[in-house]
Amino acid sequence: MAEPGPKTPTAQPAGTRGADPETAEARDQPEGGPPREPAPTPPDGAAAGAQRALDAAEDRWRRAAADLDNLRKRYAREVARERANERELVTSAFLPVLDTIDRALEHAAADPGSIVEGIRTLREQALAVVGGLGYGREDEPGVPFDPARHEVVGVVDADGAGTPPGSVASVVRPGYGAPGRQLRPAAVTVAQRAGS
Repeated sequence: MAEPGPKTPTAQPAGTRGADPETAEARDQPEGGPPREPAPTPPDGAAAGAQRALDAAEDRWRRAAADLDNLRKRYAREVARERANERELVTSAFLPVLDTIDRALEHAAADPGSIVEGIRTLREQALAVVGGLGYGREDEPGVPFDPARHEVVGVVDADGAGTPPGSVASVVRPGYGAPGRQLRPAAVTVAQRAGS
């Protein structure tokens, strides 16, 4: 009887599979190709359910954060719009006061000087309030006529007014505001050449 020695691998015919799974897997791969990765094991039901719940909660959180950000932006826009509307309302209500003060100053020549000085001080304070709200006074004669800032109430001869044609000869009623946000245009007379 022969002594048992180390076993030598026996040659198997080509195309047959052996009992060794690693050897069989190696034969399934093309020569020189990447090794085949083992198939992922499917997660158990509890882990899959927990992952779905986590994904759903994260999705709800992201949506809520986006909704909150949109709400914050919309609120900021609405607050800015309401502030601008309130400034306009307050300034519009103040304009008749300024007009009354202007008329009082026109007829104050016969009154004592102290009354005139008091009215002037009041007028300056009122103008400061209106200017502080962002609506400066526009009452400059001699500037070029701008239909966005001026309202024509009369036309005068340019030679007689001493003003170039197409410019403001005199301001009948001052305007208040800035370009793009005019509360009231200035009522003006405009200089024109005779026959134009």
